[in-house]
Amino acid sequence: MRLDKFLKVSRLIKRRSVANEACDAGRVLVNGNVAKASVKVKVGDVIEIQFGTKTVKAEVLDIQDTTKKEEAKDLFRYL
Repeated sequence: MRLDKFLKVSRLIKRRSVANEACDAGRVLVNGNVAKASVKVKVGDVIEIQFGTKTVKAEVLDIQDTTKKEEAKDLFRYL
C-alpha cells in the first residue's frame, strides 16, 4: 500500500492530501529514510512523522484498504 494512503487509513494523518504534502516536505521517514508518498509500506516498517517540534514513531502492524475509526488504531503501534 502507498505511504500516503496508509497514513490516511490508519488516521495518523487525517487527509491524504496533507499526507502527500508532509511526504513532499521530507517530514516522513520510513525505516530511517526520507520517503515519498508513493513508497510501498509493508508490515514491520517503522514510520516517523515530524509535526513541528514533535515526532511520532509508529510500527506498521497490519495493512487494510479501508477501516472503521475504532479499528484504525489496530493498524499500527506507537514506539
